[in-house]
Amino acid sequence: MHLTSLLIFAAALFVAAGSPGPSIAALVSRVISKGFRDVFPFLAAMWIGEAIWLSFAVFGLAVVAQTFHLAFVAVKWMGVVYLAYLAWKMWTAPVEAKAGEIPREDSATRLFFAGMAVTLGNPKIMMFYLALLPTIVDLASVTFVGWLELTLTMAVVLVAIDLAWVLAAAQARRLLKSKRAMKIANRISAATMAGAAAAIAARS
Repeated sequence: MHLTSLLIFAAALFVAAGSPGPSIAALVSRVISKGFRDVFPFLAAMWIGEAIWLSFAVFGLAVVAQTFHLAFVAVKWMGVVYLAYLAWKMWTAPVEAKAGEIPREDSATRLFFAGMAVTLGNPKIMMFYLALLPTIVDLASVTFVGWLELTLTMAVVLVAIDLAWVLAAAQARRLLKSKRAMKIANRISAATMAGAAAAIAARS
């Protein structure tokens, strides 16, 4: 692919992905509530999910998504239910923790599937790629190398944006030392996580 096309794609993705949405809300809520050390399986799943949506758009698999509509609806609602469950856990989380400790972490596998559900349950991501890609590349003639270049460009942009959000949320977490502050943080995180679930549920 032409470098100009990749740069246009990267710039558009940077603006779209940098805007807070359900995935970013879930990510920031998790980091503020429990720290950043266990969040990487969640991040990896988000990036893989984005690559899946991109691949569907590149190879014209929107028809497949429509054919298996019920499967995508099921993924969406599994994500909604799990985010609502996480919101409830954050709302009721204890505020007393020993120095240097945080509440018990979820397993890497559960976090991975949560991240995948959040990303695959957000059809707006696929619509973004379907709307953008035809303006910069002929999808009918894209090669495997072209798909790989787009995927790598996407990965670079998303890794930079998501790690910036993680860093910002981690810095905010360090300011929360008192029991009152921890309780407020848990409630805010719970409300944000619930908002992410509602945002995904409201999408058609």
